Amino acid sequence: MNRVMDFLTGKKVAILGFGKEGKSTFNYIRKHNPSFKLFILDINENIVEENEFLRGDLATRIVAGYGYLDHLRDYDVIIKSPGISLKDVDTSRFEDRITSQIEIVLECFRDQIIGITGTKGKSTTASLLYKVFKDQNVDTLLLGNIGTPVFDYLDDIKDSTKVIIEMSIAQLEFIKTSPHIGVILNLFEDHLDHTGGSVEYYHACKMKMFEYQSRIDFSVYCEDNETLNNLVNSKKRDSQLIRYKFAEPKQDFNTVYCDGNYIYCKNKPVYNVNDDRNLIGKHNLSNIMAVFAVVNLLGLSNREASKSVNEFKPLEHRLEYVGDYDGVTYYNDSIATIPNATINAIESLGIVNTLIFGGKDRGIHYEELVEYLKNCNVENLICMPDTGYKIGSQITGKNVYKAENLEIAVDIAKKITKKGMICLLSPAASSYNQFKNFEEKGNLFKQLVRK
Repeated sequence: MNRVMDFLTGKKVAILGFGKEGKSTFNYIRKHNPSFKLFILDINENIVEENEFLRGDLATRIVAGYGYLDHLRDYDVIIKSPGISLKDVDTSRFEDRITSQIEIVLECFRDQIIGITGTKGKSTTASLLYKVFKDQNVDTLLLGNIGTPVFDYLDDIKDSTKVIIEMSIAQLEFIKTSPHIGVILNLFEDHLDHTGGSVEYYHACKMKMFEYQSRIDFSVYCEDNETLNNLVNSKKRDSQLIRYKFAEPKQDFNTVYCDGNYIYCKNKPVYNVNDDRNLIGKHNLSNIMAVFAVVNLLGLSNREASKSVNEFKPLEHRLEYVGDYDGVTYYNDSIATIPNATINAIESLGIVNTLIFGGKDRGIHYEELVEYLKNCNVENLICMPDTGYKIGSQITGKNVYKAENLEIAVDIAKKITKKGMICLLSPAASSYNQFKNFEEKGNLFKQLVRK
């Protein structure tokens, strides 16, 4: 039995967007039914020339160019790729037909899925949970926004498989099914360019992780995050709420908490926070609490999970140690695309002397970061376009430098950073104004530092 093909059979199916995930959808359907009638919708008019395998596929029709979104209501199922934004399209007449790889997998395997989202920490938490599962011989897959299209591994999902899926706003926006275990790490202001400037809509999309759960499901969330806590408690939920926080609750078996030297689950210590681990900072300790919440829901070993946590190596571009050069330690935190992430990075490292920051202006508010930078111990602020210039102009009493590109920024940092201290790249903004993504920015930073 193929649950996905059974779901699609008899429907007029369109693949919306033919990038990495669109091709993944196409390849999966073709693998299981070479004659299944498909429509591919993409703005790229050269899609056939660039994908020769489409030329001889008589069961596929291409709708390309600027009118590719004009007739979405004509299809029974629209499998949308995350990179396609519909914020300027009135979807009210056909929103129930918009789906995605993520939602189809949720429809078919929801009881086996642990979904993880949040403004920050998704990839780290999902990857850490994956390591915990693998170390305890749990049959598991790590899929989703972390870079692996879920359809690439559909045939590997057995009845015993646990599927960890990292979910972005683009993957949650139109879903109508929530996972058996849903985890929301935090909610901050972000992705306003995707949501037409509405932070409320952004948060509402994230909350879909819990929205369609039932009384047999679990909603895991950080009670310390005020925005998230308020949204969770703003409506009655059928699911079982599992909270985690930095404070001891009063006789609450449903709260994982950190108090003193330990993380507690069901009021019993499960992890010593003084253990030598690679995930530094209070924000990562919060992510670790989320992992222990899931570990205890599934009855796994806390002792083995503690070993996995301590062995886990941080992902690239996330408070990544670059090296010590001429007495200065360099860290790459290019994933930090919001103010809160940059503040967390500075707090985690402690002896930051120089901060390199700035990127694309997406309409996010920076008042909190401005006040923090005015009062923290960071002496040197190297500001890059566009947001760095704007923030730097509001700060006095610090050494403020302008650098029009990363090469100049690193050159300045090498000259001014005090020996025995840290130079940190943590943009507090997206990198799209000068780079393809945060990875490209982080990789260039490491090259320049090591040169």
